[in-house]
Amino acid sequence: LGALGWYEKNSGGRTNPVKRLRGNGWGLYDMHGNVWEWCEDWYGRDYYRISPVEDPRGPGSGSVRVLRGGAWSDYASLCRAASRYFGAPSDWYSPLGLRVAVGAP
Repeated sequence: LGALGWYEKNSGGRTNPVKRLRGNGWGLYDMHGNVWEWCEDWYGRDYYRISPVEDPRGPGSGSVRVLRGGAWSDYASLCRAASRYFGAPSDWYSPLGLRVAVGAP
């Protein structure tokens, strides 16, 4: 993890600029750690029990959104793409962020 993502042991106690560490096999940077990334999906505690197997989109509505990937302040075990947390859209604190994605032309 230390070569690919920022977490509590290597972050210096803060969010770090993107692309300072090595990218993954797909050329994506900071997919683990650094900041919990906001997702479009609404959070449903038991959603995966009833969701489609392929490309689950989350419940149609809710009061909190999904956060993924862990943050600079977390243990290594939380800094993975499968880690899910949640937050209200109005929440703000330093380990939260987002990934700007642009579709291929």
